[in-house]
Amino acid sequence: MEDYAEELRTPPVSLVSLVGCPELHATISSYLHSEQPPINTLALPDFSKISVMARTQKETLDSGHPGGILKRDWILKHRTRVPAVVAALFTSDHVSGDPAQWLQVCTDLENLKAVVRGRNIKLVVVVVHSTVKEHSCDAPASRKEVSLDTIEEKLVFNADEVSEDRMIALRKRAEVDSKYLVIFVQNDSSELKQSLNRQAIFFKLGSIFAELSNTYYRDEGRRIKTRIERKSFKSIELNIRYCFKARASTLFFSIKKCLIGCIMPSKLQTIVSFTDWKRNAEEISRVAVYAEFHRDWVEALRFYEDAYHVLREMIGTSTRLPAIQRLVEIKTVAEQLHFKVSTLLLHGGKVIEAITWFRQHNASYRKLMGAPEVVFLHWEWMSRQFLVFAELLDTSSTTILNTSTLILGTPERPLTEWELHSAYYYHLAAHYLREKRSCLELALSASETANEIDSNSESVIPSIYVGQSTRLLQQGDAFAMQHLTDAEYILFALAEGKRFQDSFEIIALFKKSFESYSDIKAQRMASYCGYRLAREYFSISDFRKAKQHFDGVASLYRHEGWVTLLWEVLGYLRECSRRIGSVKDFIEYSLEMAALPISSSAGVQSPNHKGEYGPAGPASLPQREIIHKEVFELIKGESVSASNEGASNLDITGDQPLHLEIDLVSPLRVVLLASVAFHDQVVKPGVPTLLTLSLLSQLPLPVEIDLLEIQFNQPECNFTITNAQKPPLVASSNGEEGLRVENAPVLALHMDKWLRLTYDVKSEQSGKLECISVIARMGSRFAICCRAESPASMDDLRLWKFEDRVETFPTKDPSLAFSGQKAIQVEDPDPQVDLILGATGPALVGESFLVPVRVVSKGHTIHSGELKINIVDAKGGGLVSPREIEPFSIDSHHVELLGILGPDGEDESQTGPENIRKIQQSFGLLSVPFVNIGESWSCKLEFKWHRPKPVMLYVSLGYSPHSNEATAQKAHVHKSLQIKGKTAVVIGHRFMLPFRRDPLLLSKIKPAPDSDQVASLALKETSILIISAKNCSEVPLQLLSMSIEVDEDENRRSCTVQHGGENPIDPALLVPGEEFKRVFSIIPEVNTPKLGVGTVCLRWRRNPGFEEKSCSGTIAAEVVTSHKLPDINVEMAPLIVSLKCLPHAILGVPFTCYIRIENQTQLLQEVKYSLADSQSFVLSGFHNDTIFVLPKSEHILGYKLVPLASGSQQLPRFTLTSVRYSAELQPALAAYTVFVFPSKPHFTVEDVGEKKTEPSATE
Repeated sequence: MEDYAEELRTPPVSLVSLVGCPELHATISSYLHSEQPPINTLALPDFSKISVMARTQKETLDSGHPGGILKRDWILKHRTRVPAVVAALFTSDHVSGDPAQWLQVCTDLENLKAVVRGRNIKLVVVVVHSTVKEHSCDAPASRKEVSLDTIEEKLVFNADEVSEDRMIALRKRAEVDSKYLVIFVQNDSSELKQSLNRQAIFFKLGSIFAELSNTYYRDEGRRIKTRIERKSFKSIELNIRYCFKARASTLFFSIKKCLIGCIMPSKLQTIVSFTDWKRNAEEISRVAVYAEFHRDWVEALRFYEDAYHVLREMIGTSTRLPAIQRLVEIKTVAEQLHFKVSTLLLHGGKVIEAITWFRQHNASYRKLMGAPEVVFLHWEWMSRQFLVFAELLDTSSTTILNTSTLILGTPERPLTEWELHSAYYYHLAAHYLREKRSCLELALSASETANEIDSNSESVIPSIYVGQSTRLLQQGDAFAMQHLTDAEYILFALAEGKRFQDSFEIIALFKKSFESYSDIKAQRMASYCGYRLAREYFSISDFRKAKQHFDGVASLYRHEGWVTLLWEVLGYLRECSRRIGSVKDFIEYSLEMAALPISSSAGVQSPNHKGEYGPAGPASLPQREIIHKEVFELIKGESVSASNEGASNLDITGDQPLHLEIDLVSPLRVVLLASVAFHDQVVKPGVPTLLTLSLLSQLPLPVEIDLLEIQFNQPECNFTITNAQKPPLVASSNGEEGLRVENAPVLALHMDKWLRLTYDVKSEQSGKLECISVIARMGSRFAICCRAESPASMDDLRLWKFEDRVETFPTKDPSLAFSGQKAIQVEDPDPQVDLILGATGPALVGESFLVPVRVVSKGHTIHSGELKINIVDAKGGGLVSPREIEPFSIDSHHVELLGILGPDGEDESQTGPENIRKIQQSFGLLSVPFVNIGESWSCKLEFKWHRPKPVMLYVSLGYSPHSNEATAQKAHVHKSLQIKGKTAVVIGHRFMLPFRRDPLLLSKIKPAPDSDQVASLALKETSILIISAKNCSEVPLQLLSMSIEVDEDENRRSCTVQHGGENPIDPALLVPGEEFKRVFSIIPEVNTPKLGVGTVCLRWRRNPGFEEKSCSGTIAAEVVTSHKLPDINVEMAPLIVSLKCLPHAILGVPFTCYIRIENQTQLLQEVKYSLADSQSFVLSGFHNDTIFVLPKSEHILGYKLVPLASGSQQLPRFTLTSVRYSAELQPALAAYTVFVFPSKPHFTVEDVGEKKTEPSATE
């Protein structure tokens, strides 16, 4: 597409000419170029240059008798030389000057009018003023206050500049409307005012130019369309030309009248001569170009299509030019029209329509090849069509939708998916260009001498018409144009074809197609294009790039299993390796070709198809054998001569032997496949086991192996196998000496037959013994290293999988073929050391739990021993807590390994790096000292549980029975122990009010949203706190102390905590399931909604049994369990009700009961109370009343009660209601319970001696 002229590739742009005042041309041009759409300018410094716009005599003659369809420079002329508008710039000095100056202005205008009338160009007159003065003295405060619409009203030019009469005379002389006479102010006293004035004038000039340009192109389009409708011409070239031209209307102007009827077949029958056809095509083309000028894309598209159809009808009717040149001209014009139609369709988002149009264009001209002598021009033209359309698809901004959602093509011939992608068109462009190259080579070989061809093309130049060429003749001092005959044109075309190297362009096209197919993941099509690309590189002797692309193609062909295509590609790769002198690549490709699954009936090379098989010839068994012999002759040291001129001889030198690697995915697996199977799965150290080595090759001829090297991951097990029929060959053992050598009667590989060899293998080292590779040596210069494969997991040969052959097993034993492995496990030597783990009961959260570990040597001395400790979750989870906001968030692990204690109780982690190596929270590594036979060594593992969790403890001892650590085989002992982690004690608490003293707490009457979680206590009132500790473990515990600690001094002043008794002297034994309680009194001193009470600290330890004491002799360490008490709400109780009554009563004996109501506020409190009747008592006194309690005072109510029943009885229920707070207080039932004796009891008091304080709790 870059070969097209810029005026053809880009939309037409309006042209305006500026005449006079050259100092303003640059400023005005810059402004017009920045407009949307932009406007080009033709700047003429003075009026003497206006002749460049005048119509020449040649143009007048050509308009009546056209020599071609389209003029080559017609669009360029309208973009650079024929303006739509001419602006005549005059200075105010000349307009208002003396009569001589005024006469010169009038003369210039008359000359300019004579020029523009011939082309219907629009005229604008601009008078340039040098100074300006303001109409008002008030200047705007800022630039925003100046409007472009009103700025001209504020300008009044100097009276001595141009008079009004002179301006009117100028307008009449120019014959223009008043709005096309523009005043341009050049200078101003203020920079801001000058900028605003110029903005307004530029805006006005741009609007006028755009309006007149649209009018000009619109009128031109109408004029030509009228000629088309009236058929006022006798040439179809002019019809096409005018349709091509008429694209000059504005974007807002739409042509209403349809002109398709002028080119319908029924009307085209009236055109009887080729001249009429040519004029029709020319005129329609001009209409389309003018439509593009004014941005009317729909109208332009319609006229381009009309011109295209008219042009198609010209084929076979023209006699003006010779047949060959006539067809070349028609195709060239059709190419430009097709390019315009495709561009408009694609930029309009009509991708499917553009593809359909291209298909029709291709079908219309594909068979118009022309004369056989120049058929290469047809293929070049076809290639260019596909190339340009591919580039248009690439540059189009429209996204191609999913093909499943589109209605593609026509029902008779639907579009394919490939036609939506540019890769398809690049591919065909390269294909047709290859056809052109072949036809050109054939034409050059059949033509005359090259000197005659070159001499005939020296004076041939392009004609002024598109698609034509003429000869330039010099006649004296003048030059003349002469039409070419077809014979001369053929020589010219051949000369032009010789000048260009099509191979490089074909390579570029195939590369674009390859990249485009790769982008859309079409690997097969991309591979095909890559193959064609590689062949082009091969044809120009660029063998390295050809080899690079052939390699990529061969990878896909191997994966797809396309044997015949792979044969051809490998043939090219083999030849490329030969040409660049790569011996290794040449041998690899040759061996792969020789091992391909090609039978003898694959075909024989035919003389008619000799060049279609590539350098390797046809794929057949004899050809495989030829390649096989050639490769092994090279391996034996015989030099392979070059098959073509320019290639180097291949040879393998003794100082640089060749070594091939065959891995599990190598394509050379068909050359040599090694299967290794151990007969056993597990073996003891030092015990021999059988190993079967099986080799398979698909080479067509037998292969003799001189030496086989079997390599293992344990080098001491490596051994070699020599061929008894060959002289001994030295193996490359990487410096190792003393390798075992086995002898085989014959080492020959036959096609598709397994070679099976079985030998003993013995390993002295425990662990995994694996066969890594098998090296087959053929002479001293060549070796193949093949990765060993297990029969049980060996993949089939991809290319041979579906061949008609008898499949055999790599081993004689079928079970071994399905289960055999190339690796075997060598067990560890039996240890003679005991590892003993001991633990007493479950571990308790918070305590340091010790696990004794004892190592006892029974038959081995322990050298370089290592003890590995690892703890894991017994249930499979992690030991790390997933929660971060927990009471023990500092300890992120549930269980932690704290340290290791030695036999004497010292911490091993502090004794130096020679004893302790590493300790982590769940892992430890400890060095074990030397232990002789019959001796033992012990240590203790110290763990700590932060949360209850069962864990598995794994302890592994690795040691060497011998003193030589470097060569000794280590033995291992493994032991495991499950340890349950449990919570020792659960601490609870409970707040209680004093007995028979109930405060009125308003927070309980109107509870807050979170009142259920916060306890409320009365200010400066004694409350009871009961702390309980329950043993939740399976072992008895010793409770040492229980206390409440307050960390901050501020809390000490705000809350008083008193213990209900002293700590016990002896530890209290708490058996499993038992609960211990202790009573504390709390007196809040500060009125606050959130008061911290403190933390309960419980000191305890595990209670060891008798056996544990006798064994360890130590006392378990103390453990402190903390429990944070929740915050309490402290508030002042306005009223407190207390009951004073005997602890017991006697049946029938009256007693007095007092109810005290205390007012703790500074306000008078109105109180209502009621006393309910009870069946167990006779009551005297007021049952209901209202009283007033003075501030900071109390009121006492007294009642006489007579018990009527014995036993535990409920006193009459008292209820208090505060009128001020609308709150009711009813004491608890326990406070109104009294025991009634049936008669007076008699108590005997004994002397108990010294009272022993014991912990107690009262609820």
